[in-house]
Amino acid sequence: MLTSIVGINWGDEGKGRMVDLLSENYDIVSRYQGGNNAGHTVINHLGKFVLNLLPSGILREDVVNIMGTGMVIDLEHLSQEKKRLTDAGVKITPKNLKISDRAIVCLPYHKLLDILEEERLGDAKFGSTRRGISPVYGDKYMKKGIRIGDLLYPETYRKQLKNILEWKNLTITNVYGSAEVAYDEMVAWLDRYAEEFKDYICDTGLYLDQAIKSGKKVMFEAQLGALRDIDFGIYPFTSSSSTIAAYAPIGAGVPNHKLTNSIGIMKAYSTCVGEGPFTVEMFGEEAEKLRAAGGEYGAATGRPRRVGPFDVVASKYGVRIQGSDELALTKLDVLSYLDKIPVCTAYTIDGNITTEFPFSSQLDRAKPIIEYLDGWKCDITKCRKPEDLPPAALAYIKFIENAVDCKIKYVSVGAEREEYVVMY
Repeated sequence: MLTSIVGINWGDEGKGRMVDLLSENYDIVSRYQGGNNAGHTVINHLGKFVLNLLPSGILREDVVNIMGTGMVIDLEHLSQEKKRLTDAGVKITPKNLKISDRAIVCLPYHKLLDILEEERLGDAKFGSTRRGISPVYGDKYMKKGIRIGDLLYPETYRKQLKNILEWKNLTITNVYGSAEVAYDEMVAWLDRYAEEFKDYICDTGLYLDQAIKSGKKVMFEAQLGALRDIDFGIYPFTSSSSTIAAYAPIGAGVPNHKLTNSIGIMKAYSTCVGEGPFTVEMFGEEAEKLRAAGGEYGAATGRPRRVGPFDVVASKYGVRIQGSDELALTKLDVLSYLDKIPVCTAYTIDGNITTEFPFSSQLDRAKPIIEYLDGWKCDITKCRKPEDLPPAALAYIKFIENAVDCKIKYVSVGAEREEYVVMY
């Protein structure tokens, strides 16, 4: 079985929570794209963990975790993340964590370039996390990257780095007026983390291929959501990688295999971190109440998330793009304080009503059409079966299920691992 766990919306849907929950039934969990520019929050018996690079399956001792070919990896951040988890009692060894030799290294100068460009853009900035993701993916496709496997061959990466830095410093000094990046400092950085992670580096594509052929169950974990995909998202306010389920086998390193199913994750309301169009955005006291109820602050950045009602238009599009076979609806409990629950069922653009997600340049003119459903006004965190849920909550779930045309199998009613309901 090859399953993808993917975001339906703008990211922050609760994928890490669902991977942690469902990984009990899988042998391998593989991240397949992105870097440390988003966070997956998981709460279990060991505590609360925010994972930026490590797959969420790392919190289960018997699961093998893969950092796939399509990732960009800041080794300094990975080292710090690994230390936080091991200090908390999580075992991380080359047996349960394997890093693709074909993944790309995100170096300090990528972060520097990210920051310099955001500052140059000023009010026109993209809302980057300033963690070097766009510059490092740019380097990958310009064939100016250093791959994780290069760390096993010091003479190779030192030669590569000399040529790359000569090119990079032309931009850093002449375009941005910043001090050039020192070759010796970057070599020392690479040497340090090459030593720390050399035993974790391998041909993860070969490992996964053999595991799949032997009958192992594999879960592919995405970062961010459909609306942040480089091709299908709200371009240019997207990530720089492919966040969709169809890319999972490629980004994990096994393009010769096909997905068995795709599980889409979406919140019971909408949230968005960063710049770009967000049609359903709430403001003022109404937004503050929802943000506070849901603890809506970015796991990677700490930035307050923009919030709004559930967006049927965007979610239906995300379900289609992700090819979702079934859905998980997270944070339903957050809405328990509301008498009436708003839902965006359509947009108006220049006086015309649409239920289809528009081209990015039209989104700035889109206005939400809101309907209201009855709230349930009670604590649902103890519910474990569909019949435990109040009728209004069941009606809300059914409304969304019908609106996006995909079955909702899992409903999260709290942050703890066991606080969920299986609907069928």
